[in-house]
Amino acid sequence: MENQKKRQAAYMKRSLLDQGYLDEQFIHLEELQDDANPNFVEEVVKLYYTDSARYVRNIELALENGPYDFARLDNMMYQFKGSSSSIGARRVKRQCSQFQEYCNAKNIEGCRNIFQEVKQEYATLKTKLETYFQMER
Repeated sequence: MENQKKRQAAYMKRSLLDQGYLDEQFIHLEELQDDANPNFVEEVVKLYYTDSARYVRNIELALENGPYDFARLDNMMYQFKGSSSSIGARRVKRQCSQFQEYCNAKNIEGCRNIFQEVKQEYATLKTKLETYFQMER
């Protein structure tokens, strides 16, 4: 049973990489995990979701009503994108870049629309990673 769980976890990780949810940064994090810290990656991902919830909320608030400070929005998204990059959240990072492009164009509707996609990718990855970590245990 233990081997089957490990195989399922390996298959799921491969699938997350193949589907573009994760990139090589996630693999690099796993390489840092060892017997002394067997839950290192899971702990890093949990910290990411705890910390990034603040970025998501601040961006939501900044998008609610004008006047819109596109430089501030871009900066907040830059920070969120950096955090996402640190765990290898490839799709989230890609959507963050699109958000920044809309900021540069000063397109508030584009920002709002793509931010919904950012949040969707963010939530989807969280669910998939939670499942992955359960398999890893």
